Amino acid sequence: MKFDDENNSNNFASTGTRLIPRITIQAFCDHSQTAELVEAVVHDRRMSRVTLTSHNGGVEGAIEAYKSSPTPNLIIIETSLMAEEIIASLDRLAQVCDAGTKVMVLGHINDVILYRELKNSGVSEYIVLPASTQVISNSIYEMFASEGSQPIGRSVAFIGAKGGAGSSTIAHNCAWSIAENLKQDVLILDMDLGFGTSGLNFNQDPAKGLGDALFIEEKIDAVMLDRLMSKVANHVNLLSAPCLLDRTYDVGDRDFESIIELSQQIVPAVVLDIPHTWNGWVKHSLSMVDDIVIVAEPDLANLRNAKNIIDEIRKMRPEEADPILIMNKTGMVKRPEIPVSEFASSVECQLFGEIAFDAAI
Repeated sequence: MKFDDENNSNNFASTGTRLIPRITIQAFCDHSQTAELVEAVVHDRRMSRVTLTSHNGGVEGAIEAYKSSPTPNLIIIETSLMAEEIIASLDRLAQVCDAGTKVMVLGHINDVILYRELKNSGVSEYIVLPASTQVISNSIYEMFASEGSQPIGRSVAFIGAKGGAGSSTIAHNCAWSIAENLKQDVLILDMDLGFGTSGLNFNQDPAKGLGDALFIEEKIDAVMLDRLMSKVANHVNLLSAPCLLDRTYDVGDRDFESIIELSQQIVPAVVLDIPHTWNGWVKHSLSMVDDIVIVAEPDLANLRNAKNIIDEIRKMRPEEADPILIMNKTGMVKRPEIPVSEFASSVECQLFGEIAFDAAI
């Protein structure tokens, strides 16, 4: 039995020209020929958004590399080990892998029992070598871009407890940090349609943005959304706010829903910069994201607002994790402040981080 079924090479013809999302792939190979085989997959037009790098060392090289660095969306491992040794080494790799990372194994043992054990242990695919580049490309496609594949993007919403708390600045810097440190594509949705600052912060004035995606007459799809995105830096993408007052932005409760869902299908990380307001679309957007970050300053108005927001979020998402609290602009001279620990205990939310006020910044 062969696991790298050549019939899969026709899958692309039947599924159309859907592109694989902006994922990061790192391969660890034992042989240079295998590395060349894996590197050739980027020539597949479906892989045009993919960032792929190859390294030596096989599974041991991967274990050593990820002891001190985050894992990508997909790890490809070549191994020449025996069946029992493969299982043991992959168990060690799993201990240093981040949640959500997929693993593809390229091996030299054609054994159905090994295949089942690897699948049961969480390995996404096992391909027997020698194999073609097309077989590897098709397997990656099935993981990330087929109709039945799950969205890869993790969505994080930032909202200020009070206007001017610095939520947008922190959201934009977090997006930049994801791109710089994790080397993964991130998309910023600037949802403050009238007064958003993402374009100013990144020194961009894109011709199209979130307003075009939101108010387009035809149904938005992933290809259209991809065209509206502006690349502002390496791995950093932006759907900026219109920032024009020639119209009012009366947005329906679910108008952003499809944009958020599509964003998660094409980008590994989605940062929602939500304005300090409270209406139907804000509540619905907060209800559907993976993580919520509340940015607050240590004063009474922020305390009241943060408490109200956190209580409402817990009602909306009783099974989800609590919001993340970040205290900003602490230690401002001549301003009376609520102690950070007291603030966090009053809103009954764990403090994730504290950013001291710095006039120069």
